[in-house]
Order: sequence, then structure tokens, then C-alpha cells
Amino acid sequence: MDVLGVLNLGEVGVYFSKMAMFPVFDLAYYIVSILYLKYEPGSVEVSRKSPVASWLCAMLYCFGSYILADIILGVCPIDYFHNNSHILLATAVWYLIFYCPLNLFYKCVAFLPIKLVLVALKEVVRARKIAAGVHHAHHAYHHGYIIMIITGYVKGSGVALMSNFEQLLRGVWKPETNEILNMSFPTKASLYGAILFTLQEAHLLPVSKSTLICVFTLFMATSKVFMTARHSHGSPFALVESWVCHLLFGSPLASADDHHAPAATPVSPVKTKEELSEGTRKRKAKKAE
Repeated sequence: MDVLGVLNLGEVGVYFSKMAMFPVFDLAYYIVSILYLKYEPGSVEVSRKSPVASWLCAMLYCFGSYILADIILGVCPIDYFHNNSHILLATAVWYLIFYCPLNLFYKCVAFLPIKLVLVALKEVVRARKIAAGVHHAHHAYHHGYIIMIITGYVKGSGVALMSNFEQLLRGVWKPETNEILNMSFPTKASLYGAILFTLQEAHLLPVSKSTLICVFTLFMATSKVFMTARHSHGSPFALVESWVCHLLFGSPLASADDHHAPAATPVSPVKTKEELSEGTRKRKAKKAE
């Protein structure tokens, strides 16, 4: 009997877990991903000087998690590129965001109310990718729980994990922005989600997969929308992580001020993509005017 059965989430979860991601949810995923690429310093200049490099960076932002997961599982890393409809859709989004006259498409999708909706839809895809990655690894390595966790983790945050390689395509090298060293909220959430879905696959978590997908998606979408609306770079896990790391690894306890002062801690590449680079670029544009 499921723990959440009393909440009547079973039927809702089944229906939600069977929803098709293409094209609406995938379109939102591509828009937000490439939108964050445009926030990166120098990305607009690269799109003018080398459209091929810009396109490759956009494809990494959209499909980097699939590529990295395929490498881990010993599958051809370009296998996903046989999905012509997905490639064409992502390419169309890339072109509109970088080359649409008067930046009309970019201004529309960057408008905060629309952006919040797109961010929520993107998190739906992220949760589904984590579950699919764990399920795929479970079939290949039935008792390889660590492999299942790694695959689900990579499926949910592969773009951030490949950020240094993507930077090289744009002629940038910032090893200090390694996502493993400074994990952002989506990366941490992907890791925790991969652990939960692995426990579910191992029948150690008394919750059906459909219900877990529904609950985890709701948590991810709500958290990311709230953080985006407040332009926050904090994490709902910060307080718990601080105490756990203090007890297990002797790390110093972080005060409440540490979680609200962005200048006091290093900024991860995902955080820069989402908000900080956007503000820097806008300030430069105003000065140029």
C-alpha cells in the first residue's frame, strides 16, 4: 500500500506520468535552456562571429544530459540526434532567440510571467528525465544502484556538468566554475531525485513511480518558479545540508546571512546563466545607449 494513497494521488500520478512531453514541454525546455545560454557573457558575440559554434553550444544546452548519459552507459553519444523533430525544434528556438528581428522573440520569452510558466514546464521535463535515466540504468544494471543514481543525476543536470566543455566552444575557460565544486539547486535536486527514484526502483521506497514523479515534479516546479520570481540563488536544502555536513564532515555551520549574501559564496555556472549574466549584459547595453 502506498504511503500517499490516502491523498488519492494515485490516479493523478498515473495520468501525469503518461503525459507526452513533445512538443509543448520539450519546447519550453529548449526555450529556457537557450535563454540561459544567451545570458552567458560573450554568447551574443559568438553567435555573430561563429553561428556554428553558437548552434553547437545551444545543442549542448538542450541535449547535453542525453549525450553524457549515453557515454556513461556505453551508448553512441550522438544517438539522440536521430530525433530530427527535436533537433529542428531546438534549432528553430536557437535561431529565434539569437537572430529574431528586434529581439522580439527573446523579449517575449524573457518577460517574467511567461518565463515563470516556461521554467515550470522545464522542471516537468527534468523530473521525467531523471526517472527515465534511473529506469534505463536499472534495465542495464539491475543491482547497480550507484550506476542508477549517477545516470539519473546526469540526466537531470548533464548540461551543468558539461558547462566547462561548452565554455571551450565559446573560447572561454573557467575551471573554477566547475558544477561539482559549486553545485546549484537544480544539480543538487537532480542528485536527490536520482536517489529517490533509485530507492523506488529497488522497492525500498513505498511509493509508486507515477506518484513519485508527480510529487517530485511539483516540488521542483514550485521551488524553481519561486526562486526565479525572487531572483534568488539560494537553495531549500541549504539549512539541512549545513547541519549534515557539520555533523558528518566537520564543515563549519553556515549562518542565515551566508545563504542570503550572493557575494559571500562562489557562483555556479547555472546561477550565472539564469540571472547574474543577464543583469550584467543589460547594464552594458544601457551604458552603450
